[in-house]
Amino acid sequence: MADVETFGKALEYAPSRESTAIVSIKPRYDLFIGGKFVEPKSGTRFTTINPATEEPLAEVAEAGPEDVDRAVKAARKAFPKWSGLPASERAKVVYRIARLLQERAREFAVLETLDGGKPIKESRDVDVPLAAAHFFYYAGWADKLEWAFANRRPRAIGVVGQVIPWNFPLLMAAWKLAPALATGNTVVLKPAETTPLTALLLAEVLQEAEVPPGVVNIVTGAGATGSALVSHPGVDKVAFTGSTGVGRAIQVALAGTGKRLTLELGGKAANIVFEDAAIDQAVEGIINGIFFNQGHVCCAGSRLLVQESVQDLVLDKLRRRMETLRVGDPLDKNTDVGAINSAAQLDRISELVDAGTAEGGEVWQPTCPVPDKGFWFLPTLISNVAQSHRVVREEIFGPVLSVLTFRTPEEAIAKANNTAYGLSAGVWTEKGSKMLMVANQLKAGVVWSNTFNQFDPSSPFGGFKESGFGREGGIHGLEPYVELEPIK
Repeated sequence: MADVETFGKALEYAPSRESTAIVSIKPRYDLFIGGKFVEPKSGTRFTTINPATEEPLAEVAEAGPEDVDRAVKAARKAFPKWSGLPASERAKVVYRIARLLQERAREFAVLETLDGGKPIKESRDVDVPLAAAHFFYYAGWADKLEWAFANRRPRAIGVVGQVIPWNFPLLMAAWKLAPALATGNTVVLKPAETTPLTALLLAEVLQEAEVPPGVVNIVTGAGATGSALVSHPGVDKVAFTGSTGVGRAIQVALAGTGKRLTLELGGKAANIVFEDAAIDQAVEGIINGIFFNQGHVCCAGSRLLVQESVQDLVLDKLRRRMETLRVGDPLDKNTDVGAINSAAQLDRISELVDAGTAEGGEVWQPTCPVPDKGFWFLPTLISNVAQSHRVVREEIFGPVLSVLTFRTPEEAIAKANNTAYGLSAGVWTEKGSKMLMVANQLKAGVVWSNTFNQFDPSSPFGGFKESGFGREGGIHGLEPYVELEPIK
C-alpha cells in the first residue's frame, strides 16, 4: 500500500501554461459610444489588475453622468433604424458577432483569465464557447419572433440599460446583448469595474461585425456609473445581474418610473444527495457545483444536503477528491481553482468562514500550496453547521461548501427551501419518481437532475424570491425585450 501511495504522489502534473502572446492589452481604454472609442468627459480613470498577481493590466475610463447621457442618446438615435431593419438583416449581424467570437476564442479566453482570475480551461471550454452559442441561438430567433409568441405581435422596447457582474464578464454580456439585439433594441452596457477588458474587446468585435453605430454602447466604471445608467430617463428597460442588495436598490429606484426591469441576483443553492445516488458521480457534481469558477457563481451549490445514512461515505470521498484539486496559476491548463476576483471578495469569504467557525462549524481544507502573490482561498468544507448559521444563510460567492444532513425527502425539501434565495438546486438519486417529486417541490428556478451547472442557450435561467425575476435564455429570454401587442 505504501508503494502505491508513493507512486501516486510521484505523478505530478508538469506546468502547462497558456501563452499570453495572443492578447495585446492596451495601456489605456476609452469608452465605446456611437460605434467608436471616445475619451471620458469625466476625465477620470481606474486601474484593472490581474487578481492572480496583483499586477496592473490597464487604465480604464470611468464614465460619469455626462458620458452615460452621451451613450443613452447614441442608443436612442440608433434605435429607429436598427429596430426598423428587416429581421433577417439583424440576424446576419448577430450571427457575425457569434462567428467572430469563435474566430477570436483563444484571445478572449486568455484575456478573461488575466482580468478575472478564473482557470484558463474554464474560460476556454465554457465561457467563450457558451457566449458564442448565445449569439448563434438568438440570431436564429431574430426573424422568427412572430412564431415565438402565440397571437401576439412583438416589437422592440427601445433603449436598454444592462449592468453585468464580474464572475462571467463575457458570458453575461452575451446573455444580455444577444436577445436585446435580436429583438431590435439598442443597448448601453456597463461591465463590472474589476473585469472590463473582455467587454472592451467585444466592442472591437462589434465594429468588425459592422454593428451600426450606437446600437451597442459600452460605458465602464463602478457603482456610480451603473446608478447613472439605471436612473437615466432615456432608458426604457433595465437588466441587472449582480448582488441581491444592489438589485433591491434598483427595484426601489425604478418604482413608479414605468421602466421594464429584470433581475438575476444571488443564490444559496442546495445540492441534495440521497442514499441511493451514484455516490462517485454525485461527488463530481458537488465539486463542480461549488468549486467551478472559485465558487463565483450565483447558482453555486454552496449547501450540501446529504442523507444521514451515507454522510460519512460522501464526506470521505469528497475530502479525497478535494485533495486532488490544483489551486494556483489560472493560466496553467492543469489548474482547477484560480484566483479570487478581488481583495474585497477575499475579505468577504474569509469573514463568513470565520463566522462559521465561531458558530461551531468544523472547517476542513486540503493540503494545497498557493502562490505568494494574488488573492487565494483554498477549497473549504464546513460541517457541523445549522440552518441558523450565517455561513449557511448568506451567499459567500467563494469556494466554500456547508454540509447539512437529512433523514427523509420531506426534511430535505424543507431544508432546501429554507432560504431567502431560489435560483437553483441539484438532486441526486437513481429513482426517477423521487427525483420528480422532490424537484416539483423545490422553490428554485433551475433544478438539475444528477448533474450540476449545465447550461444551454435554449434553456431559460432565472430565480424566485430574493434571487430575482425574469428569465434569460430560450424563448423566455426574448420576452423581457419586447412589447407584446394582441393580434385581433
